[in-house]
Amino acid sequence: MTTSSLTLDEIYALAHEALLNAGANAEHADAVADVVTRAERDGSHSHGLFRIPGYVASLRSGKVKGDADPTLSKRSPVVLHCDGDLGYAPLAHRRSLTALAEAAKENGLATLSLTRTHHFAALWPETETLGQYGLVAMACVSYMPSVAPYGASQALYGTNPFSFAWPRAGGTPLVFDMATASMAMGDVQIAARDGHKVPPGTGLNADGAPTTDPKEIIKGVLLPFGGYKGSHIAMMIELLAGPLVGETASYASKSRDSGDGGPPQGGEFILAMNPDMLSGADWQAESEAFLARLDALEGVRLPAERRYANRQNTGPREINAELLAKIRATLSPG
Repeated sequence: MTTSSLTLDEIYALAHEALLNAGANAEHADAVADVVTRAERDGSHSHGLFRIPGYVASLRSGKVKGDADPTLSKRSPVVLHCDGDLGYAPLAHRRSLTALAEAAKENGLATLSLTRTHHFAALWPETETLGQYGLVAMACVSYMPSVAPYGASQALYGTNPFSFAWPRAGGTPLVFDMATASMAMGDVQIAARDGHKVPPGTGLNADGAPTTDPKEIIKGVLLPFGGYKGSHIAMMIELLAGPLVGETASYASKSRDSGDGGPPQGGEFILAMNPDMLSGADWQAESEAFLARLDALEGVRLPAERRYANRQNTGPREINAELLAKIRATLSPG
């Protein structure tokens, strides 16, 4: 694989220019380019520049509004809602997460539902932000069918990621962000691009047979992690990020999508909890003692440790040269 070195500033500038050129306004382009750059910074390559062609396609098709104006409202002191106005989720998050954190701080917990948004980024930026406010947070979002429920060979669920954050005294939050599929589709697509096999159990080919060839899985279906257990968690996320927030499940999201290669319209469910109010005790001491024991076990790495370590490196990142050429081609007239 041929790569080129880009600084983090160059990654941001390339993403920002591509988004502006495709029709996003400055506020939208900044919000999306920021999360793309943070993903590359932290080593989350499948949610970095890899996503820019899909962002560009959905802007150019008109499916996503480049000048969307997300609107936050309060349905009760602890139930917040953001209408994304058919824009990208990062801008809706910018306009909503501080209010969600304030509501949770004051009331013990609060929820945020996002609708009419297009979520194409990692989930950890949302929960990590809330964790930095000293809150416990959970977030989930569905997508389009690419995962077969346990026992089936036909896709019904999205990859349906789930993220969790736990605040830590004097440090970065404990955060995980995981697909309920055996592997995120973006990682499967990168494996296909780079000519790598994927682990057994990742997915089935178009004939319903198990395969480790990512190109065949893309033609077929992904499988949930952990058999029926992961399948049931994916089902839960379909309901939480769809009907509960006033949006559609994955299959319905696909039925109304234009097929332009970008993210579909959908919803997101976010829950924020204030441990200071809920615990009534020294929750920090207890949780830190538990995490210290966990971290001391041989072979264990706490979630987000690798991402936080990558973050300390402020130097250039190696970016797939073919991807860069594809993005730069979108900047050319015509």
